[in-house]
Amino acid sequence: MVSDSQVRELVKRAREGASKRNFNQSAELTLVLKDIDVKKGFNLNEVVVLPNKPSRQPTICVIASGEMGMKAKRAGVERVMEPEELDRLGTNKREARKVVRAHDFFLSDTGQMASVGRSLGQFLGPKGKMPTPLPYGAPVETIAARFRGSVKVKAKNQLNVAAKIGDEKLSDAQLAENANAVISAVEKKLPQGDKNIRNAMVKFTMGKSAKLSTLKDEEKKKGE
Repeated sequence: MVSDSQVRELVKRAREGASKRNFNQSAELTLVLKDIDVKKGFNLNEVVVLPNKPSRQPTICVIASGEMGMKAKRAGVERVMEPEELDRLGTNKREARKVVRAHDFFLSDTGQMASVGRSLGQFLGPKGKMPTPLPYGAPVETIAARFRGSVKVKAKNQLNVAAKIGDEKLSDAQLAENANAVISAVEKKLPQGDKNIRNAMVKFTMGKSAKLSTLKDEEKKKGE
């Protein structure tokens, strides 16, 4: 089990090991898993709401028209895609890839989900970005706000899980809270929970990784 004190120490060490730059560096958490047979199709694709929003918030694309499209615009999402544009992207692979790369989360009117699958499914699926369905009357503003403070945590047929937990403008305590939220969400999806976590690392963009295994070794030496 990765304890709260260990997570805080990882964040502290990671910040100390990061060189100062003239841009806001991101902080990333990586979990190394164990005792999972990836050949059996292990797949993790979760949206985790972070307790503390990072400065750079995720970008959102909403595929909808009419009243739902208007709600999305009022919510300030980066892009509202009308059905006509969706159909056009279905015949322009280069533009479709560009749109998929440009947005972190996709939301779609349930009535457009089939069209999304035909036009963008081949690009969204492999990236783990298939849209969250928005039923009629859905509170788009509230849902968009939740995604603004969320991060996608995914792994497919591999034993590494990585997710951005914020940036250097957040305090160590805030980053640790975000890291713990991600760890908790991942543990719930693992076959044996925390027993499937071999190691944990935190790293800033221009820094060295602070590793849990290193902390454990040092703690062991102190106890001898």
